[in-house]
Amino acid sequence: MPQEPKKSRQTTKDPVETSVPAPLPLKLSLEDNLQEFSRRIGSSSDIVIRHYKSEAKPPLTLAFIYIDGLVNADTVNQAVLQSLMENSTLNGDSINTEAAFNLIKEHILPVGGVKEARTLEVLLPLLFDGYTLILFEGLQVALAADTSGWEKRSINEPTSQGVIRGPKEGFTESLRTGTAMLRRRLKTADLRIEEYTIGQRTGTGIALVYLKGLASEQVLTEIRRRLNAINTDAILESNYIEEFIQDGGLTPFPTIQNTERPDAMAGGILEGQVGIVIDGTPFALLAPSTFFNFFQSSEDYYQRYDISSFLRLIRYGAFFVSMLLPALYIAVTTFHQEMLPTTLLISLAAQREGVPLPAFAEALLMELTFDVLREAGVRMPRTIGPAISIVGALVLGQAAVQAGLVSAAMVIVVSFTAISNFVIPSLAIANSIRLIRFVMMFIAASLGLFGIMSFLMVLLIHMAGLRSFGVPYLSPVAPMIPRYLKDIFIRVPLWGMNMRPKTNLGKETRRQSPHQKPQPVDNAANPSPPQPKPQGEGPA
Repeated sequence: MPQEPKKSRQTTKDPVETSVPAPLPLKLSLEDNLQEFSRRIGSSSDIVIRHYKSEAKPPLTLAFIYIDGLVNADTVNQAVLQSLMENSTLNGDSINTEAAFNLIKEHILPVGGVKEARTLEVLLPLLFDGYTLILFEGLQVALAADTSGWEKRSINEPTSQGVIRGPKEGFTESLRTGTAMLRRRLKTADLRIEEYTIGQRTGTGIALVYLKGLASEQVLTEIRRRLNAINTDAILESNYIEEFIQDGGLTPFPTIQNTERPDAMAGGILEGQVGIVIDGTPFALLAPSTFFNFFQSSEDYYQRYDISSFLRLIRYGAFFVSMLLPALYIAVTTFHQEMLPTTLLISLAAQREGVPLPAFAEALLMELTFDVLREAGVRMPRTIGPAISIVGALVLGQAAVQAGLVSAAMVIVVSFTAISNFVIPSLAIANSIRLIRFVMMFIAASLGLFGIMSFLMVLLIHMAGLRSFGVPYLSPVAPMIPRYLKDIFIRVPLWGMNMRPKTNLGKETRRQSPHQKPQPVDNAANPSPPQPKPQGEGPA
C-alpha cells in the first residue's frame, strides 16, 4: 500500500472550531505578504524578519522569516543568509527575479531540505517546524529551507522500564530521534515509516512504523483509518492518540501498549506489531496488543530462558495476588471463617479484638492511604519523594496498629498487595488492577467468595470479547493455538521458536532457520586437532 502522505487534519466534515482562515495565495507585493504574516501570527518577539536587497540593477528584494529557538542559528547565518548575500551572481547586473529564485532553490542553499510553497497555509506549518522562509518581491511563490535545530533532551536511560541487562537508552521527545533509534536497530529495507500531522493547533507529528510483509495489512488499514478520523485541536502526549484509536472504550484493560524503550518497540515490530511514535513524548505505542504482551519484559530475552520463565510466572502470580488478596481476606474473615485453620483463626481474632472497623472498611482505609502515599511520593521533589512515601507508610502503618484502628494482618495484606502490583512490568495493566481491586473488595464484602468467583467469570468473559484492532485480546490462549504458547506463560529457548506466532489477521512467518539447538561434540569420535606449541617453549 502506498505511503500515507504527511498532511494536516484541518479539512474534515465537521471541523473543530478554529480561527484559521481559508487558504490564501501569496501576493506579488513583498510588503503585502509580510503584513499578512504579521496579521496571522502577530508581533511575537521570537519571530525574526530580515530584509535583504542585492546590489543588482534592478535590485533583488528578499525577506527571511524564522522563529528564534526553533532554528539552528549557525545554519541560518551561514547556510542561508551568508550564502545569498555573498553570491556574486545574485549581485550581478543580468539576473531577474525568476532566475534568482531557481538559482537559489537549485544551487545556492546548502541545506538538506528546500521546499516550494504558494500559500500561507503551507508556509506557516513549515515556519513552526523550524524552516526559514524566503519571500521574493514580485513572485507569488516562496522557498522554505530546513534550518531546524531546537534544543533537545539527550538520550537517557528509561525511567519507567528499567532493566538489569540490556540497552540503557530510551526514546526522547524528538520524533526524528525516535525513528532514527528504530532505524538503527532494524537495518532492513522492509522498515516503513509513515508520517501524519494531527492537531489543528498543535500540529503534532505522528510516525507509523512497521515492517512490510510482517504487519497485517488489515491492521494497518484500520490504524490508518482511525488516525485519519481524529479531528481535534491538540495532541500533547501519546495517551491522546491511544484514547482516540483504542478498542473497547468501556474496559479497565489497556488494548494498546506504551513503551519508552526502543528495543522493546523493535521487538514488537519484529513480531508483526505496528509502532506509533509521537512527537513531544518519550512514550510510544504498540498495537495490536494482547493481554499477555503486558507481562512480557524486554529483559526476558536478554537472560537465560529458565530464569526468564521463572520471573514471568512470578509476574502472573503477582497479578492475581494484587487483584485478589484484599478481597479474599475480607471474604474469609467476614463470611468463611471455617476455611481457616484453627490456630490462624484464633490469631486473627485476637488481632481484631480491639479493632472498631469491619474488615472491608479496614481494608478500604489502608488501600486509600497507600494510594495517597504513592501519589505524594510521585508529586514530591525527587530528592525527598521516596523518603516521604517509605517513612509515611512505616509510621502510619505502625501508628494505626498501635492505635487499634487496623490489625497487623491487614497491614501485611495491603503491603504485600502493593509490592505485587509493582512486580508487573507494564504500568498500564498495573493501574487497571488497582481499579479492579477496589471493585473486588466491594463484592467480597457483599457476597463473599461466591461474589468473587462470579465477578472473575464476568471479567474473563469480558476479556474474551475484547479486540485490539481485530485481534482477540486473549489470543493465543482463546482461541487456543498450542504451538503458539512457547512465549506466553514461559519462554522456551530461542532456538526453539523458529516460527513467528500469527494472529487471526496475520500470517505465520519464519523467524529463523530450524535445527539450531546446540549439539554436544563427542571428543572420542571427533578428536580435536593438535594444538600448536607456543614459541619459546621446549619439550615437556
